[in-house]
Amino acid sequence: MQVQQYPTEQADALDLMVNMGPQHPSTHGVFRVVIWVDGERIVRAEPHIGYLHRGSEKLCEGELYSQVITLFDRLDYVGNLNCELAFVLAAEKLMGIEVPERAEYIRVILSELNRIASHMLFYGVYGLDVGAMTPVLYGFRERERIQELFESVTGARMMHNYFRIGGVKDDLPADFPIRMNRLMEQLNQGIAECDELLSQNEMFLARTKGIGAVSAEDALEFGITGPALRASGVAEDVRISEPYSIYDRFDFGIPVGTYGDCWDRYYVRMEEMRQSMRIIEQAMAQMEDGPITANVRRIARPPKGEVYVRTESPRGDFAVFLVSDGTDKPYRVKVRAPSFANLQAFKHMLRDAYVADAVVILGSIDIILGEVDR
Repeated sequence: MQVQQYPTEQADALDLMVNMGPQHPSTHGVFRVVIWVDGERIVRAEPHIGYLHRGSEKLCEGELYSQVITLFDRLDYVGNLNCELAFVLAAEKLMGIEVPERAEYIRVILSELNRIASHMLFYGVYGLDVGAMTPVLYGFRERERIQELFESVTGARMMHNYFRIGGVKDDLPADFPIRMNRLMEQLNQGIAECDELLSQNEMFLARTKGIGAVSAEDALEFGITGPALRASGVAEDVRISEPYSIYDRFDFGIPVGTYGDCWDRYYVRMEEMRQSMRIIEQAMAQMEDGPITANVRRIARPPKGEVYVRTESPRGDFAVFLVSDGTDKPYRVKVRAPSFANLQAFKHMLRDAYVADAVVILGSIDIILGEVDR
């Protein structure tokens, strides 16, 4: 900590410079922000990223297309399947592959379950950010149930490596419908319990209402997407505006907020879990038996060309720009990571906020440093 002279209206005023992170647990990863405070108010902030940079995009250039999927698992490491889906969709678009119906339904079901698991993690740790302990116990209980199902399907709790170019790795277990019915009942009850526990809590409202507000215009200017954008009142969802996979077959809504503050960003995610449940219920009812993989070569060699594919990850518009030179390895892979884009608004949100609200505002953005730094 050090004292630094900073221009203000009063020439004799001193603003205190404070380092938050990179070891701070409430930064949701190895993230650092330097803030200048005047009393209890933040007058300036400078985020610093890059502590988790691993060169993932460059590493893709030295891997087979099938191996790149494992690298995408480690970008948004709590929305693994959503990241896998974006890459395989890009490769399939480049190769002109038609994915079997059953594989499409499996992908959608697992991706929406992953969205719920991600939002449950957000729910739990956001409770900790505002000083509540019980929400993390509720959230992790539901997340654990989903991860147990993932383990039975993919063989892994998180780094699944399950989606394939042309389909999925394996068919669903024989008892999957039974397990899903039980899980759906538990999740419906769990989401309701989580909502009842925290959403209208008096102290939670005091810590989040009117804090870190972003207007719709500013949100669009900053490039915010996903729940953080919808919280500002913009009804934009890639699954509806530019449907991919089979999302155009499902009936679901887009939850939107009013003020774009921390509470709106929180509650949009609560409502999104209910919409994901609607999608899963419809997908389970429509899914039929059939092949799970298209007839594709084991080692993919897409033709020369480039594609851009957008998807709606738990954090927003997750897109992949893929360039092929005709070999078995990508020439270039560029990721449009929503956490990175959403973080651009952090300085704006912190301006004139209290120091005590810095962690609350950062938590409401729900960043994952794995896709911020890449």
